[in-house]
Amino acid sequence: MREPRFLTGGAAVTRAAADLVCPLVCGGCARPGTAWCRRCDRSLHDAPISVRPRVFPAAPVWALGRYRGVHRRAVLAVKEHDRRDLVAPLGSALAHGIRTLARWGELPDAPTLVLIPAPTRRLAARRRGGDRVTAFARHAATALGPRVRVVPVLATAATARDSAGLDARARARNLSGAIRPRTRKVALPHRATTILVDDVMTTGATAAESVRVLRRAGVGVDAVVVVAAA
Repeated sequence: MREPRFLTGGAAVTRAAADLVCPLVCGGCARPGTAWCRRCDRSLHDAPISVRPRVFPAAPVWALGRYRGVHRRAVLAVKEHDRRDLVAPLGSALAHGIRTLARWGELPDAPTLVLIPAPTRRLAARRRGGDRVTAFARHAATALGPRVRVVPVLATAATARDSAGLDARARARNLSGAIRPRTRKVALPHRATTILVDDVMTTGATAAESVRVLRRAGVGVDAVVVVAAA
């Protein structure tokens, strides 16, 4: 993402005024003068890593990186500070990770790729101005091409409380029965590779319950891919 080198006239005045009110800084490293720098972009485009969470879903788990440094700051900027401009670079990094896994032979070859966003609590999505996980997935799908679909079929019940601060066992109990399909019948394309997508994996409880619910609905999950893993 490249900023214009020169601004003239009214544009320069407007930009200067905006920077005084809300200074433009990189969402990954706080470098001034750019929304997203090349160094942080390279960091997110590193090779995916295999993850073994405490609550393991019945599918291989991959992350673009550990939940620290650039990965942590970028995710928090989107989720907690409404940095919607970072959806595009994070979605592009997600697409790059999926391409890499396909090149490694870690994903089954199929005519269609389906990305299923992990469910976000409705209250959290409203507070953050939208479902950011689905936004990441949709940007990744656009980057990956016309054979990729985003199917947001999972929802979290209003009774589920925020899992922040809970250990692995408590998270699993909290989510048991709280994740469900949005429709009575989940219809996906025939012969599709299916990936569950999320922003952060802490204990694996959300992914494990999501995979269980999908499989009970007749949907096999081939992999779980997250932006960052604790």
